[in-house]
Amino acid sequence: MKVLKFGGTSVGSPERMMQVADIIAGVQGKKIVVLSAVSGTTNTLVSISDYSANDQKKEAEKVAKELHLSYHQFIKRLFSDQHYIDENIAFVDQKFQDIKNLITEEFSEQVAKMFVAQGELISTHLFTQYLTSIGKSAVLLPALDFMTLDDFAEPDLKTTRTKLEHQLAAVDQNVIITQGYIARNAAGGTDNLRRGGSDYSATIIGAVLNAEEVQIWTDIDGMHNNDPRVVQPTHPLANLSFEEASELAYFGAKVLHPHCIIPAQMHEVPVRIKNTMDPKAHGTLISAEKDTQSAIKAIAAKDHITAIKVKSNRMVMAYGFLKRVFEVFEKYRTPIDMITTSEIAVSLTIDNDEHLRQIKQEIAQYATVEIDKDQTIICIVGDLIAERKGVGSAIFEALDDIPIRMISYGGSRNNISLLVPQEYKKDSLIKLHKALFT
Repeated sequence: MKVLKFGGTSVGSPERMMQVADIIAGVQGKKIVVLSAVSGTTNTLVSISDYSANDQKKEAEKVAKELHLSYHQFIKRLFSDQHYIDENIAFVDQKFQDIKNLITEEFSEQVAKMFVAQGELISTHLFTQYLTSIGKSAVLLPALDFMTLDDFAEPDLKTTRTKLEHQLAAVDQNVIITQGYIARNAAGGTDNLRRGGSDYSATIIGAVLNAEEVQIWTDIDGMHNNDPRVVQPTHPLANLSFEEASELAYFGAKVLHPHCIIPAQMHEVPVRIKNTMDPKAHGTLISAEKDTQSAIKAIAAKDHITAIKVKSNRMVMAYGFLKRVFEVFEKYRTPIDMITTSEIAVSLTIDNDEHLRQIKQEIAQYATVEIDKDQTIICIVGDLIAERKGVGSAIFEALDDIPIRMISYGGSRNNISLLVPQEYKKDSLIKLHKALFT
């Protein structure tokens, strides 16, 4: 069995949906197809939810009406048979009546999650109906019937496996459609996976079923060796290890969210990134296989980083100092990206400065705190990169005129990270690309 995920742009128009149907038809064997909401729908639903939260009911209803009418046009272009047009317009009308009912309800976090879930519920229904209308056998398997979160709002893989296997036992069709992103929480309410969205759904399904492969279909031909928006030319990477892909995803590559790699890596299920617009292209295959030939695979950059330097003479020979510092970040649920230490100082970076003021106030009670905003982490990724001779010198020679704020070298066997002011990002990526790839 294979798991195929298609994002919002892949189902963003009737023509794109038709193309997705062609792609699915070309994949042999049984497959589970995970769909996102039609492109733009989720953002619109969030805006409706925000209006409702602020008691702006009329504004919410106006936006909902515009989205509702756009789906009528979508349906009329997707189906050629009037029977299917009428049936699916009736379905969409009911869904938007549900949305209207949510607008009039007292707003809560649960209502907000129910708003957002409607996009996937609509797209999967329309797509399943389209397959039926062209004579293809398919079944819709609601994600809310099997995708489960635990008490900590994390995916419950064991329960998800049990429920999904039970659901699949009653399915004869080779094409199974389900929603990405949405899930059922531990209390039984409608919820979502937040980080990684539909990609996360696909890798969870692939992991619990030990699928042959998870395919993430998007609008680019895989992970590239540098940011194509900044550097030209770049090329897609044919193969990456799970560790390399995780590093690239965490430090800036937008193709996958880093959490999506975890379930597949745990169960060694390969993940292939494919291009909807070029289905025959190889894409990027992410697996447990390691490439021992190529030292450096790719470069990624992560913007909007804040660097924090904590300095204190109390740090000398003080075994509890770092623990005290880290407890502050734990208190405010603020993850740390990079860290370097010296005898009397520790420098670290964060990408979420929501609680920066409180963090600074607490640490300033026993240490000096210096803050540099608008920084960028440049990440150079490759298998066992930190153990290969000559890699460090090549990197630092390329950046000899770039001010480097921090260096993390050896903390990971697959990555060397540098912190530079954000204004030097483009120059850094271009110089490293030239030195390492050309």
